[in-house]
Amino acid sequence: MYALSRLCKDRAGTSAIEFAIIAPLFFLVLFTIIAYGIYLSVASSVQQIAADAARTAVAGINSTERVTLVNRYLEASRFDYSFINRSKMQVVIGDDPGNSDQFTVVISYDSSDLPIWGLFTFVLPGKKIERYATVRVGGL
Repeated sequence: MYALSRLCKDRAGTSAIEFAIIAPLFFLVLFTIIAYGIYLSVASSVQQIAADAARTAVAGINSTERVTLVNRYLEASRFDYSFINRSKMQVVIGDDPGNSDQFTVVISYDSSDLPIWGLFTFVLPGKKIERYATVRVGGL
């Protein structure tokens, strides 16, 4: 009886047990934050590339010239963005179907090669990132 009483009062090792209980949840949350940070960084980069490509197209006189300008911009760009691979990008360029006075650049990016998909995390968004930028044709 004395040994049982002494065992119940002994607090040595409780921190290790508490850490063993809390650590998996802590690391899960930490890896999820890191994964979302990387994903949102790539999504922001894709949006910026679409905006830059659309701004390049403003100089075009007609739709064909705007498409050529955007393609030249995308081919000449070095893409200094983290985790962006140009070969994973699909670009659709053309007049906005809803408004003929606008020009739209749509970029779809396959993010399946990002390092976040191997992490054990909470739910992550889809692997396809799609962003677009629209500019008005002919100024105001």
